[in-house]
Amino acid sequence: MHSQSTDAGTISGGLRPVRLPQSAGSEQNPYRLALARLKRTFALVAFFSACVNILMLTGPLFMMQVYDRVLMSASVSTLVGLSMMALLAYVFLGIYDFLRVRLMSRAAYRLDRDLGDQGFDGWLSAAVRGNPGNRRPLNDLATVRGFLSSPAMLGVFDLPWVPLYLLLIFMLHPWLGLLTLAGAVVVTTLAVLGQILTEEGYRRAMGADAAESFLVEQGYRNAETISALGMTNRFRNRWRGMHDDGLASGQDSGDRSEVLSTLSKTFRMLLQSANLGLAAYLVILQEISPGMIIASSIIAGKALAPIDQIIGNWRSVVKAREAHRRLKEQMNHSGVTTQKVALPTPEGHLALRSVTKLVPGDRAQGTRVPPILSDISFSLEPGDGLGVIGPSASGKSTLARILSGIWAPEHGEIRLDGATPDQWAPEALGRHVGYLPQIVELLAGTLRDNICRFDPTASDEDVIAAARLAGIHDMILGLPNGYGFEIGYGSHPLSGGQVQRIALARALFGMPKLVVLDEPNSNLDALGDEELARAILAMRKAGSVVIVMAHRPSALAAVNKVLVLQDGRKVAFGDRDEVLGRVTRPAPIPASSVVALPDTKNKEA
Repeated sequence: MHSQSTDAGTISGGLRPVRLPQSAGSEQNPYRLALARLKRTFALVAFFSACVNILMLTGPLFMMQVYDRVLMSASVSTLVGLSMMALLAYVFLGIYDFLRVRLMSRAAYRLDRDLGDQGFDGWLSAAVRGNPGNRRPLNDLATVRGFLSSPAMLGVFDLPWVPLYLLLIFMLHPWLGLLTLAGAVVVTTLAVLGQILTEEGYRRAMGADAAESFLVEQGYRNAETISALGMTNRFRNRWRGMHDDGLASGQDSGDRSEVLSTLSKTFRMLLQSANLGLAAYLVILQEISPGMIIASSIIAGKALAPIDQIIGNWRSVVKAREAHRRLKEQMNHSGVTTQKVALPTPEGHLALRSVTKLVPGDRAQGTRVPPILSDISFSLEPGDGLGVIGPSASGKSTLARILSGIWAPEHGEIRLDGATPDQWAPEALGRHVGYLPQIVELLAGTLRDNICRFDPTASDEDVIAAARLAGIHDMILGLPNGYGFEIGYGSHPLSGGQVQRIALARALFGMPKLVVLDEPNSNLDALGDEELARAILAMRKAGSVVIVMAHRPSALAAVNKVLVLQDGRKVAFGDRDEVLGRVTRPAPIPASSVVALPDTKNKEA
């Protein structure tokens, strides 16, 4: 329930985050809920639109009275009185029109305020699932926001008043009413025809724009590779082809829309002239007064103005409608859920039971692609270190994503201290998980921000402790501004190894109970390998479970267990030396990387 002060705050410009209503035990579409919150605003806009459309009759009525009464009577006092009333009416017309414009502007920003977080989360979720190009809720939200504050939206509120203007013209004379009604039918037909002829082209153009934007982002992120491999011309030609296809689709629909818009505007001007001619003829026949000539022309133009306004902004109407449809679909299952119980800090008991992960989209497409992981089971206790080895495409990175809670298995379950990941609030679970992905990129901000995961409440002591644990404290102090070194939106002077070790510090920040490292030494030298082994051992001594996806033997220096994967299946699991001796003849681990392991029990699931 929202009080009247909500709308008052909207008009005055106050924008505060609002918790959307929810039904107990059920999910709701936050987009529909946000639109429902705007119903009162839309009702006020409709009321002010009614006032505006009624006051729009001031001009024709004033002219009709001047022609029929003032000129006939030559009364200056009557002219002054009519002018004062017209002035007052125009003042209120301006106020009401300003209020409805301001209300729609604030409604647009309120919608963005209420849905921005869900839109951003939806975009990140799509990226996690590996399909960011087809779901861009932030762009769709911006499109709907822009449409709400556009003249086309005000034209929608003016449409219901077209019958009133038609009725007034019929009251002036039936012939004038029939002429205007015929004109309205023609203009409406042009609008419907425009929708039919341009809808598919605009849809293709918007799809091409999304694909092109995704390609451009990829090109920017891989600019060095494209330049070094001499791919610039070929990549540009690929972009040009996609760009031209989008332009062609948009231009085709735009050409049709422009033709229909010009026809509509021209016909409307012709109709006004025809109305003047017919009205003059009726004056000659003495069936209407001279003042009705101008009045009927203005009213007829006003009757067709909303339709003409919508046709003139048809491209934005189509874009907003498509964005509205996508937002409803995208947020259909992202509603507010029941509050999670705050579980205690886990000790590090990890268990996987018959975990199976299918190729993303495989189930929906009905294909028969072998699963990425199949029936994986094992358990680890606090202090255990697990090295996961296997050839490329054996499922190591997929297992890392499942262990860190990024992906959920289609079958089986993963439990941390007996709780499945969905029993935790994402932010709460994230505090107990450290994750180092195979491909590392630092985010825009300072090194301190990156290490503490952008937590504004993080202490300097915890940030430095994580950096020391990863062996990069001295390296950071050697950089300009130290921990305040800024990672910008472009390139930075850090090497791949430095970036990887900073990301390792981020993964170790807060001493999480579950640490998952995917190829943590891919960019490290021998010294980096030693620091990594010491960090893993320190985390294990603190009671954390550390899981390392590895190709190089040095990454197994500080673990006590090994899991071998082959084609997504578990080949072996158990004590490190025993498993390595059973399944392969490993290369010797460098003596400098060998560290003393704590005495822990080996338990195989």
